[in-house]
Amino acid sequence: MPYLERQGDVFVLYLGSEGQTDSENRFHPDWIDQVHALFDKVEASEGPAALVTTATGKFFSNGLDTDWLFGNLGEMHGYLDKVHSLYTRLLAFPMPTVAAINGHAFGAGAMLATSHDFRVMRADRGFWSLPEVHLGMPFTVGMNALLTNRLSNQVCVQAMTTGHRYPADQAIAAGIVDQAAEADVLLETAVAQAAALAGNRKPNLPIIKRALHAEALAGLAVRTSPENLAFAVG
Repeated sequence: MPYLERQGDVFVLYLGSEGQTDSENRFHPDWIDQVHALFDKVEASEGPAALVTTATGKFFSNGLDTDWLFGNLGEMHGYLDKVHSLYTRLLAFPMPTVAAINGHAFGAGAMLATSHDFRVMRADRGFWSLPEVHLGMPFTVGMNALLTNRLSNQVCVQAMTTGHRYPADQAIAAGIVDQAAEADVLLETAVAQAAALAGNRKPNLPIIKRALHAEALAGLAVRTSPENLAFAVG
């Protein structure tokens, strides 16, 4: 399960279990609950602070827990709303956030990275990708709102309709990530960026973020239903 470390003013949230390096970090409902619990812990801190989210091994996150989802199809719409809650939380998080993308970020995991203020991606390996078109899966209203408000229209066309896999250099050119770093300094780079911004943790920061991301947040607030999921397919 995800866990926290702290480096000075920077909280580092690891998406996988401590000591495990091969997890895909998929969004099981219990995993989502644990991430929210860690967000609560970070928010309960006082003084300057920032958040870095990362993982270890091959994956940043492989997205939805499809094994759980296909075994619980009757809970699909509520589950997707629960996934949305992570994006909503990050978009308005009351301190600076940086994703240190250590490996593959696919589907819902790619969207998790995109929900951070800033993104640093491993330079030599790993892809950011939205493979839903290949999997026959729609984007929810909330996911569509997140992506179309965080990325340019043409990048969304390529990413969402072709499932293109972006390595770091292409992700930078597309504006999906802000910079790349070698694997051995990826976390250090992200922590340094976050530390430089930790003093911006002030009461007005979440107000600024909520206004900045108002359209994405409004889309994410739409409850997923058979009707609007079908609309998302169209």
